[in-house]
Amino acid sequence: MSSHIRTDLLIMVVAFVAATLVALAAGAANLGTALTFGQLAFAGALVYVLVKR
Repeated sequence: MSSHIRTDLLIMVVAFVAATLVALAAGAANLGTALTFGQLAFAGALVYVLVKR
Protein backbone atom coordinates (compact mmCIF):
# COMPACT_ATOMS: atom_id res chain seq x y z
CA MET A 1 0.00 0.00 0.00
CA SER A 2 1.30 3.40 -0.95
CA SER A 3 2.32 5.80 1.81
CA HIS A 4 -0.07 8.40 0.37
CA ILE A 5 -3.00 6.03 0.77
CA ARG A 6 -1.98 5.21 4.32
CA THR A 7 -1.70 8.90 5.14
CA ASP A 8 -5.11 9.63 3.65
CA LEU A 9 -6.71 6.77 5.60
CA LEU A 10 -5.02 7.93 8.77
CA ILE A 11 -6.35 11.47 8.29
CA MET A 12 -9.91 10.17 7.92
CA VAL A 13 -9.76 7.75 10.84
CA VAL A 14 -8.19 10.30 13.18
CA ALA A 15 -10.84 12.86 12.23
CA PHE A 16 -13.59 10.34 13.00
CA VAL A 17 -12.15 9.27 16.36
CA ALA A 18 -11.19 12.78 17.46
CA ALA A 19 -14.59 14.27 16.68
CA THR A 20 -16.35 11.40 18.43
CA LEU A 21 -14.23 11.78 21.55
CA VAL A 22 -14.64 15.55 21.60
CA ALA A 23 -18.42 15.17 21.30
CA LEU A 24 -18.44 12.67 24.17
CA ALA A 25 -16.29 14.97 26.31
CA ALA A 26 -18.53 17.92 25.48
CA GLY A 27 -21.54 16.06 26.84
CA ALA A 28 -23.23 14.38 23.90
CA ALA A 29 -26.54 12.82 24.92
CA ASN A 30 -25.37 9.31 23.98
CA LEU A 31 -22.82 7.43 21.91
CA GLY A 32 -25.01 7.56 18.80
CA THR A 33 -25.02 11.33 18.86
CA ALA A 34 -21.25 11.43 19.33
CA LEU A 35 -20.77 9.00 16.43
CA THR A 36 -22.87 11.29 14.23
CA PHE A 37 -20.35 14.06 14.81
CA GLY A 38 -17.63 11.55 14.01
CA GLN A 39 -19.32 10.74 10.70
CA LEU A 40 -19.54 14.42 9.84
CA ALA A 41 -15.84 14.87 10.57
CA PHE A 42 -15.02 11.77 8.51
CA ALA A 43 -17.00 13.18 5.58
CA GLY A 44 -15.17 16.50 5.88
CA ALA A 45 -11.81 14.71 5.98
CA LEU A 46 -12.82 12.63 2.95
CA VAL A 47 -13.67 15.78 0.98
CA TYR A 48 -10.31 17.24 2.03
CA VAL A 49 -8.45 14.13 0.85
CA LEU A 50 -10.33 14.03 -2.47
CA VAL A 51 -9.83 17.73 -3.20
CA LYS A 52 -6.20 17.65 -2.10
CA ARG A 53 -5.37 15.17 -4.86
